[in-house]
Amino acid sequence: MKCDCDFVIRDNPRLFAHYDNCRLMWNELNPGKEYPRNNDGTIKLLNKHLLELNVDILYHLGLDTQNYDLPAMFGDVKFVCMGGTKYRMRDFAQYIAELLDLPEKNKKLVNLTKHSQRYAMYKVGPVLSVSHGIGVPSMTTVLQEVIKLLAYAKVKDPIIFRIGTSGGLDIPPGSVVVSSFGLNGNLGKTYDIPVLGKTRQLPSILDSRVCQEVHSLSADNDDFNTYIGGTMGADDFYIGQGRLDGPFCDYTQADKMAFLNTLKDLGVRNIEMEANAFAAYTRAAGIRAGIICVTFLNRLLGDQVTPNKTTLNEWQKRPMIVAGRYIAKYFEDIKIE
Repeated sequence: MKCDCDFVIRDNPRLFAHYDNCRLMWNELNPGKEYPRNNDGTIKLLNKHLLELNVDILYHLGLDTQNYDLPAMFGDVKFVCMGGTKYRMRDFAQYIAELLDLPEKNKKLVNLTKHSQRYAMYKVGPVLSVSHGIGVPSMTTVLQEVIKLLAYAKVKDPIIFRIGTSGGLDIPPGSVVVSSFGLNGNLGKTYDIPVLGKTRQLPSILDSRVCQEVHSLSADNDDFNTYIGGTMGADDFYIGQGRLDGPFCDYTQADKMAFLNTLKDLGVRNIEMEANAFAAYTRAAGIRAGIICVTFLNRLLGDQVTPNKTTLNEWQKRPMIVAGRYIAKYFEDIKIE
C-alpha cells in the first residue's frame, strides 16, 4: 500500500513520517473500519442512505446538491477554518485574503450562507471560513454539513482547523495551544454521543503530524508562547468546567483545584467547549484537522475573564496568525488562481 500524504511541511525530519489519514496508517489506527477517502483524495461519505436521495439539502448552510453547482463553487477549497462567531470568521477571511494576496482582499466579503440565518461562511480563494456557534451541538451540526459539502464539491485532501478561545491551565493568558487530543467531561479521550438509545464512544485524537507541523512554525519573535497539549471539551461553561462563579455550585475551592490539577496531570493545557467532538468527527471522516486556541486566563488562578476588550481582541488574532502561517506555508510554492 502506497503513502498518499499530501505533505504541508517536507523539510523537517523530526516530524512524524505520515499523517494519521494516510492509507498506510489508516488500518493500523482504525482496524476494521472502511477507509473514508477515494483514490484521488476526495472524501468518501460512508452513509449508504445518502445514495437514495435525489437531492441532499444542507439545511443549515442554505445549500443543496440540486440547485447549486458545488464542485464549481467549492472544488478548489483546500482549507476550512471554523470558529465561534461570525465576526471572528469574517475577520479571519479578510486576514487570509490579505495574507495570500487574494483578489477578495479588495472586495466586500459575501456570507454564502446568510439566507440560512444560522451560520456565516466566507470563501476567499482556497479557504473557507465558517462560524460554528458555541458548544458541541452547534459546532457538530455545521461541521457535518461542511464535511458533506466538501465531499459533494469533490475537494481533494482538505484540512480543517478550529480556531478559538479557551481557558488555560498553568500557562500564561494570551498563550496559544495547539491541541493534540480532546478530553471529555468524564476525563476520557472520546466524544460520547447517544445514538438510538445507546452511547457510542468516538476517539478524539487529533492528527499528530499536523499538530507538530503547526507548532514547528512558531517564530522566535512572537510575543506569545505556543504549546502542544490536550484540550478538554466541556459541555457547559460553568459547573462543567469546575467554575465557582456560576448560578449553581455544590463543590468547594479544593474540589475545583483537585479537578484542574488532575486535568493538568493528564496533559491538558486548556479548556473550551468543542474539542472532543471536533476531533472525533474529523477523524471519523478521514480528514486532517487541528485546533488552535488562545487562552484568556489561567484557570488555576481564577474563573473570570478579566482582561479588557482591547487586549482580548488582540489575543483573538493569535490563532489566526498561527493558522495563517500554516496555510501560507502550503501555498508557498503553489500559484493560487
